[in-house]
Formats: sequence, structure tokens, C-alpha cells
Amino acid sequence: MAPSRTGHHCSHGRARARSGATTCLLLRLMSAPTLDRRPRAQWGTLPVAPTRYGQSVLGLPLEVWRPTGRCEVLLFAAIHGEEPETTWALSRALRQLDGPLAHAAVVLAANPDGLIRGTRGNANGVDLNRNFPARNWQPGEVLSRATVDAPRDVVLHTGASAGSEPETQALLALIAELQPDVVIALHAPLACIDDPANSALGHRLAERTGMPLVPDVGYATPGSFGSWCADQALPVITYELPVIAPEDTMAVHVPVFVDLLTGTLR
Repeated sequence: MAPSRTGHHCSHGRARARSGATTCLLLRLMSAPTLDRRPRAQWGTLPVAPTRYGQSVLGLPLEVWRPTGRCEVLLFAAIHGEEPETTWALSRALRQLDGPLAHAAVVLAANPDGLIRGTRGNANGVDLNRNFPARNWQPGEVLSRATVDAPRDVVLHTGASAGSEPETQALLALIAELQPDVVIALHAPLACIDDPANSALGHRLAERTGMPLVPDVGYATPGSFGSWCADQALPVITYELPVIAPEDTMAVHVPVFVDLLTGTLR
């Protein structure tokens, strides 16, 4: 089997354990108390202030919206700065809610330097999704596509060493602090739910969005966040937004994020 975008390499036993964990999580998400929604006139601002969990290469704050209770799910966006639709969509979901989250944590920009510069990598030219201290991390160059149909010829690097970048280190420390049951990493534009564990949560996300549930996307991702998660036996689902108009993202995907954040996924 080809590796997933998030780099999963797990045994059948580990996959069964992960699937069971996310099945329990799905049941909790379907029965959790609801959080009030704000009227649309208030969607221009975020309802509560974040806290800092680190800073970027350029000194920008790395911000997280922490839950008031135990963290069941962490959603993060824009680890690739040239995927700004992930930040926008997750922000639109968060801005609809009235008050702090009970069970979910949110990172709107895991790579703020790349986001404001419009670059895939961080300010050091490192692809952060190849910088995690996974067993399969490899030094050197990493190539990406300028567009979905283009060849892989855009050069970035995997970092001076595994986990060398401050954004990577901070995200790892945040996960160690929060101990989420599952992480949902938002990407674009492959239009799929990448879940090698074939979990109940992955199936539900595919049903809600109409996107295919896939075990992988057919290319290796050494040093990726998913590779590191696999080493830690931490369930992770990669939610790949499609290439669609913002209005369609608002209609199809933002409601799913709202339900994940409020514990009302149906």
C-alpha cells in the first residue's frame, strides 16, 4: 500500500485500535451538549481570545483556542502557507460559535509566516509537513507542485534536522499538553478524507462532505505530521478541501467544522 499524504504506516492491529478510538469519539461528538451559535451580524470577529503556544521563525505568535474541558479533537490549518482556504474555512466555523469550545482545540495557522507570505514552507524555506521527527524523516530537498497538474519541481527543504523548526516544535509541545484523542489536519486541494484507519469518524466525514474516503493519496511523505502520529499511535485524519468557490466551501465544509467544534456531528 502506498503511504498516505499524512504518512501513515500502521499495522492492522494498530489500525483497529485507532478505528475503535475514533468510533467512541464519534459517538461522543454526536451526543455532546451543543454550543450556542452567534447571529451572522457577529461573524466578523472571533468569540474568544486565543492563547499563545509558541512563535514562528519571524516571531509571529502561534495561537490556539483551547477547550475548557478535556481535548477530544484538535483541528489545525495552514501548515502549508499556500493553502489559505483551510484557515478561512476553519475561522468561519469558529466565528459562528458563542463562547469557548468545550472539547475541541483549534489552530488557525500552524505556519503563519508561510500564510502571510503565500509560501508552502516557513520563513526558512522548510516544508513543515516534512520536518516532524518521525522514524522515516529524511534530510534534503522536497519537491512540490505549483498546481495539481504540474510536475513536482518546486524546491523546499526538510530542515536542518528532524523537528528543527520552531513551528514544528511548538505543535509537538501543544499536542503533548492537550493529549487529543484525534487530530484533524486540514489541507487542500485533493478533495478527499485521508484516513488509513478507516475509522467511523472518517466515514462520517466522507458521508457529510461527499468526498471519497481514501487510505492514502499515492505518494510518500517522510517526516510528515502523519508519519509522526503513526509512530505515536495517535489517530489523525487529513481533511483535503477541494478546489471550489468560497461560497461552496461555506455551504458544504464549514458546517462540518462547526459540528466538529460543537460536538454535534450527525
